[in-house]
Amino acid sequence: MGLVTGSISLTRFKVPAHLDETTFESHPFKDIDLSSEVKESIGFIPFEPEAPYQIGSARVAFRMRIDRRRADSVQVRERHKQLLLTEMESTGAPFVPSGKSAELRHLAEEELIVGRTPTSTVIECCIDDKILYAGTTSKVHLGVLRQLLRKAGVGSDNLLPWNEKGLPEEWSDLPETMDPAASIYGCRFLAALAGDQEFLFEPEQGYIRLADGDTRITLTGDVLSDLHHYLKNDAHVLAAKLLHKDLRFTLDGTTFRLSAIKFPRLSNQAWTENLDQRLEQIRELVGRLDEKFSALT
Repeated sequence: MGLVTGSISLTRFKVPAHLDETTFESHPFKDIDLSSEVKESIGFIPFEPEAPYQIGSARVAFRMRIDRRRADSVQVRERHKQLLLTEMESTGAPFVPSGKSAELRHLAEEELIVGRTPTSTVIECCIDDKILYAGTTSKVHLGVLRQLLRKAGVGSDNLLPWNEKGLPEEWSDLPETMDPAASIYGCRFLAALAGDQEFLFEPEQGYIRLADGDTRITLTGDVLSDLHHYLKNDAHVLAAKLLHKDLRFTLDGTTFRLSAIKFPRLSNQAWTENLDQRLEQIRELVGRLDEKFSALT
């Protein structure tokens, strides 16, 4: 999940603490010994192999790597049955108590996980002038990232335009806005963009997710006529695919997280130059979104 290459996802946080090399070196990623029963390893790695974490007076670049091993569920089930049968034969009991059964299932998982190659997830991040740009919108991965930063002594707060504008918290019965990082304000912002000349709803290959009462509706393709129909009925726009100049991306209104951003391909030889150019493009895009939010709400 990157910031520099491919289709980019983006979540922003405010990071008040000063960061340097020691912040990330204190919690490095460690490879899992395949002969062990370790299931998970999480830690920081440099943005590029052997690269420094600090690449400027107010900028650090890093990646978070998550390695996890999971035993095959079918194999676990079959091995569990074998262990249950062995247990009943050894005790002479007609059944295995639930507590012992759970213990044997855990044993089956531990046996089967040894030697299994882990799956890896790597998330690129950059902190620039106390703003953390994380290359993912996954709630699970963002939660892991913030927890790892807390272990390293770094706090983080959601960077959201309604908070920056000082808008009061507003209750909503939408389940999508129950998350602390979500708000109905973003849904209203997306609705207010209908007819905007700078941020357009993708007209031909569009994507819009709406809440109309208790009903969830997804519009694709030529969406504009249907969008205006639902807006007249006071539907909430949860997420939408937008156009801005030559950029296409999807904005989640509830959390103000961006996904599937298709930036022009970078061609610099040095990764630091690519990152610098990409951050400039990101700041321009999210800066205009923040300004537009402030103007329309």
